[in-house]
Amino acid sequence: MLELTTPVKFVKRIGERIGAALATRGVETVEDLLYHLPFRYEDRVNPQPIASLTPGAMASIIGEVRGSVLLRTRSGPMFEMTLGQGLGTVKCIWFHGSYLKDKFKLGQMVAVYGKLEPSRSAMAAGASGIPTTGRFKMIQPQFEILPEASATGPDAELAILEIGRIVPVYESLGGTTSWGAKLGSKWLRRVLWSIFEELSSESASQQVSEPVPETLPPAMLRRLKLPSRLEALRAVHFPEAGTPMLELMSSTTPAHQRLIFEELFYLELGLELKRRRLRERLGTAFATTPAVREAIKQVLPFHPTSAQKRVLAEIVADMRMPQPMRRLLQGDVGSGKTIVAMQAALVAIENGFQVALMAPTEILATQHYLSARKLLSEAISPSTGKPYKVALLTGSLDPATKRETQGRIMRGEVQFVIGTHALQEDKADFANLGLVIVDEQHRFGVQQRFKLMRKPNAEGVASEPDVLSMTATPIPRTLALTLYGDLDVSVIDEMPPGRTPIVTRRTTDERAADVWDFVRKQVAQGRQAYLVYPVIEGTKDDQPELDFAHDEDPAEQAGESVSQPQSQAPTARQQTSLGPRSRLATMKNPRAEGPAHKTMPDARAAKRAKSTKLFNEKPKLRSATEMYDELRHGSLAGLRLGLLHGRLSADDKEVTMARFKRGEIDVLVATTVIEVGVDVANASVMVVDHAERFGLAQLHQLRGRVGRGAAKSYCILISRQPGDRVTEQAEARLNALVATQNGFELAELDLQQRGPGEFFGTRQTGLPEFRVANLLRDRRILELAKLEAERFAAAPDPALPPAEITAVWDRLKHTWQRRYGLMEA
Repeated sequence: MLELTTPVKFVKRIGERIGAALATRGVETVEDLLYHLPFRYEDRVNPQPIASLTPGAMASIIGEVRGSVLLRTRSGPMFEMTLGQGLGTVKCIWFHGSYLKDKFKLGQMVAVYGKLEPSRSAMAAGASGIPTTGRFKMIQPQFEILPEASATGPDAELAILEIGRIVPVYESLGGTTSWGAKLGSKWLRRVLWSIFEELSSESASQQVSEPVPETLPPAMLRRLKLPSRLEALRAVHFPEAGTPMLELMSSTTPAHQRLIFEELFYLELGLELKRRRLRERLGTAFATTPAVREAIKQVLPFHPTSAQKRVLAEIVADMRMPQPMRRLLQGDVGSGKTIVAMQAALVAIENGFQVALMAPTEILATQHYLSARKLLSEAISPSTGKPYKVALLTGSLDPATKRETQGRIMRGEVQFVIGTHALQEDKADFANLGLVIVDEQHRFGVQQRFKLMRKPNAEGVASEPDVLSMTATPIPRTLALTLYGDLDVSVIDEMPPGRTPIVTRRTTDERAADVWDFVRKQVAQGRQAYLVYPVIEGTKDDQPELDFAHDEDPAEQAGESVSQPQSQAPTARQQTSLGPRSRLATMKNPRAEGPAHKTMPDARAAKRAKSTKLFNEKPKLRSATEMYDELRHGSLAGLRLGLLHGRLSADDKEVTMARFKRGEIDVLVATTVIEVGVDVANASVMVVDHAERFGLAQLHQLRGRVGRGAAKSYCILISRQPGDRVTEQAEARLNALVATQNGFELAELDLQQRGPGEFFGTRQTGLPEFRVANLLRDRRILELAKLEAERFAAAPDPALPPAEITAVWDRLKHTWQRRYGLMEA
């Protein structure tokens, strides 16, 4: 008898060997397999006519094989297959496609999926004014060979699943094993079909009353008009004919919505439970005495904005409560989050408690330390009549200094401690920690934040401090409440007065000389500039401090066949170069279309050989160290240049930044270590080289390093020529940065491009990897799930029997918690 907990090795067509392989991919039970959902669908009831398609679109096409050939090119073997449908044709091309030589037969029906591009013959005809309808090519398309519609015997079942219906397409579960490519969509469809057939037969024969146990109360399903779990799973895997393709592809069918709601409901119920448990804990109720108000007035360097006042009021209201504060402070670059955090720190200090501020990098920690010391240098505590004591604790301090600083902190001689991960060390204990501030909190893992929150006090008892997390990455409120679980959210949505808009411009590396001339003019006017490069030195692009934007190359479509290993198409980085000294022409394959030529002129052959060599070379990135040497002896000779990157010692970084702030350095050549926390009002130019290599949030942060003074400021993005292997995503990022300075608008685009998992970093935040839901796409369902979870936790629906209520809590405890873990965030 088949149950959801049955190991997959007992499922028809799986067995011991395949079951062991599936276990390595996280598929151990029948339930795991049922939740391996399709990522797209093909309409094989009404296939798209080739003549109706347009270049640039992703398309699924069914046609007959009209010819195939394996070509030998200087860059390796290339397999071509011509697919026909009436008068329309699509030429399918696979690089390194030797394995496909004997795969296709004339007249076979094949389904392909990929990005349509106009064929060379169509482009030539179009240039001559000849109609080009129905002539395309696909590079590295996915494919399936379809069975005969009149198949009999074992193939009859396959024909039922492959022809004349809406067909699900899955990510392969085969991994890298030699036989793993066989575990593609075709195999999965047969396995899943047999599972549903067996579950249905068990239900019909009444062997079990409920082959797929329901996870949501029936009364809730009726109220929300959602299908049962078994109905939803079957409809997602094998949609009925007539199901709108748009709803299937966007996961908005009732079946998809039910599975998404289920996952988000249990997520939100778990988070609501965390929030309720937090409200039951006892923390510190801070008093807002006249001394506190006087201390805050002392440190205000300017009149706060109304947004800063509102946010500070929200924070102070939390701090006055006996429960521990857990609040997220969001604000765009330069919105004044730090001064608000400083004011919150003074509330704790004036109440006799210590404050810890943790930053992700030593540069940022040092900047906070210098800012705090400057802000508090002349301030006297109204409560004690003494100056405030501020200390810096980082990993690079020499052992003696670190021990001395740790001792002062433990004895309570320091009120405000600023540092990096060193604050979490076992020896870094506090006398009376009352407030923890975590800057750029998304850069810390869950356990890192948790460890600092549980620091013991002088008596060895773990305290329950208030926690204020800060981020300059704007996140929509509902997502933030889900992402950070038990945190309340405050938003600074107003910039301080006097901030001038930053002029953002794009240019190409061919015009670098014009950029250097502009930098010289700005320096001549008494301004300073940043030049940012993606790597420290050499061609390495895997420096730990970087956050590259990895885009799919527009010409590099997925070549994974559902029945064959993925061919090794040249990667985007193999096909491109960066910079005037290494500019490569896009290599055109001499045999990409048409009959193979037996000979070519010597000169052309030599050119092809050179191009082929370059084609396979990894492009060279201009680096900070190399450009520092090149510019100070070349285009920027005579100016005072400085170099700053992550491999310098903490002392060297501090000295360099101090010289830049004092105006002793005109141009600071750096990597992304200056991304956050660097505040030099006189800096008016930010130049980002290889801008297409950076993520949108990172570019926005870098731009925020200028525009902090009264002078007009500029951000110049140097990239390759548009279309010269610059991906569509990179184009969209750069154009968006030029078009707006609104961090929330840019965050929306960043979310769309990267998806919630990469944008938020689920591993870092402790958020689970979802099986069905997508936090960006499913925001409406997320809000409904949050509302239903709050209602259920507060007072379950009176229509629900007690047994169903208990079942929900049991499922949360035993299943959801086992998968995700209700970790403290």
